[in-house]
Amino acid sequence: MQFTELEIPGVYVIEPRVFGDIRGYFMESYKKHEFDAHIGPVNFIQDNESSSVYGVLRGLHYQKGIYSQAKLVRVTSGNVLDVAVDLRRSSPCFGKYVAVELSAENKKQLYIPRGFAHGFLVMSGTAQFNYKVDNVYAPEQEASIRFDDPQIGIQWPVPAARMILSSKDKGGAFLYEAECFD
Repeated sequence: MQFTELEIPGVYVIEPRVFGDIRGYFMESYKKHEFDAHIGPVNFIQDNESSSVYGVLRGLHYQKGIYSQAKLVRVTSGNVLDVAVDLRRSSPCFGKYVAVELSAENKKQLYIPRGFAHGFLVMSGTAQFNYKVDNVYAPEQEASIRFDDPQIGIQWPVPAARMILSSKDKGGAFLYEAECFD
């Protein structure tokens, strides 16, 4: 596996080695000792999966306080633009974001540490999105940042008029009013 740290320290793109032949391919999507050697120990406790259609934007979500989550995300069908926003007030990258295209074809994964909001936009007809988390889901501690917050300035490749959002995501907080991390 190849681990590449992005512009915001702690966020990594992980590219597995893919072995293909006439039968298809094989890859190791997660290997704990390699992950720990490059990123450090993370105790993933749950795997999640979602299926979405073109234009669905899920995010920008995070959990507050002791319920914050690190995530390892990947796409097994279709393609998405995956985004992580730094919500750590003490970080020199506070309020900045990184965006990576994840697809079934490129097999890239994104590691997002605790202290970030996360979201993705489906750019294909459909997409299956898989992710590991290192903490339990606590609905009372969940929060959302607006996808179109001008202070963050995410350049989404689908026009807002064609996006499909939940009511929760439409009503997310702006960065200046959000409960962030110290």
